[in-house]
Parts: sequence; structure tokens; C-alpha cells
Amino acid sequence: MSDSTWPTPDGERLAEVNPAATVTALRFTDDGTIPNHPRLPLLVYHGALKLSGADPAAIVERVFAVNRWGDSWRDGIYPFHHYHSITHEALGVFRGSAVVRFGGERGQTLKVAPGDVVIIPAGVGHKNLGASHDFSVVGAYPDGRDLDLKHGRAEERPAADAAILRVPLPSADPVYGAGGPLFSYWQGG
Repeated sequence: MSDSTWPTPDGERLAEVNPAATVTALRFTDDGTIPNHPRLPLLVYHGALKLSGADPAAIVERVFAVNRWGDSWRDGIYPFHHYHSITHEALGVFRGSAVVRFGGERGQTLKVAPGDVVIIPAGVGHKNLGASHDFSVVGAYPDGRDLDLKHGRAEERPAADAAILRVPLPSADPVYGAGGPLFSYWQGG
């Protein structure tokens, strides 16, 4: 990634952003319980953020906020499968590490560590399988969108499926802004 591709929506360039981060894109199909997104892949930006200082979460919050991903919170990831049907979600790891299953029971398991950012499309399941005692993330949502919490129950569908398809693309990548890689991976989504 070239740093010329990632100004924030307001043209600011962030020193806390690593232009050399690697991107992993993962696609998941409906597993009968977790719908996953039919078109958009989950994105993992490995080492996307340069964290330092006594409050590394503040760095994650700032990067997300200037890229219009808000309503942020600090916590872990639930230890049960869940998804959001009315918004996409970004998770920025600022402390510790975890093994997380994405995409439901038949999905994929990944380890996340400080500086990693995971962009979860609406409908994609996620579950913490185990974490270090100090594991924490900042979560945020694009463009002031509300969120819901779905558990993969039969009664949530087909309304959740329809809602997932109505979620618009965000106005900016949560890390790389207006020209971020999210748009290359989510074209036509």
C-alpha cells in the first residue's frame, strides 16, 4: 500500500497508520445459522496501526473517528457466535491477543494481536475462542450507524438477511480513509 492512497475523508494523513500493513480477505457462506454476507469479504489488516503510549486505545479511537467510524467502545469480543444485521463493524486490537472464529462454526479461526484491525461486514459471525487476560479491542461503526446483536437464531431470519443487504458501503475505510483498500475488496458490494 502506498501512503498516497490513504488520506482521511478530510485529507489528513495519520502517523499512527502503517502503510505497509498486509490485508487478508475472507469470504464466508451462509452456514444455516450465521448468514454471513453474501458479497462482502471480512478484511483483516495485520499490523495496520502503530500503537504506543499509556493509552493505545486512544490511538485506535482517533484513527477510526477521523475516518467516520464512531460510536466506539472498549472491551473484548463476546465468547459466543453473534453478528450485526444493520451495520458493518471495525475492531482494532490495542492490547493482548485472541483467537477468534469468524463466519460461524464452519468459518475460519484467526489470531489477532495489537495493531490489527478487522473489518466485519454486516451478517458475518464472530466469536472469541480464547484470549490473553489483557485482550481488548476498540469497536466502531461507520457513518453513525446503529447496531443490533443477532445470535444466529432461526426467528432472526429472513428479516436479518434482508437487513444485511440494505447496509450501505461506508464512506471511508476505518484505517486508510477515502482511498483505503476496503473499497477495492468491497467494490460492487
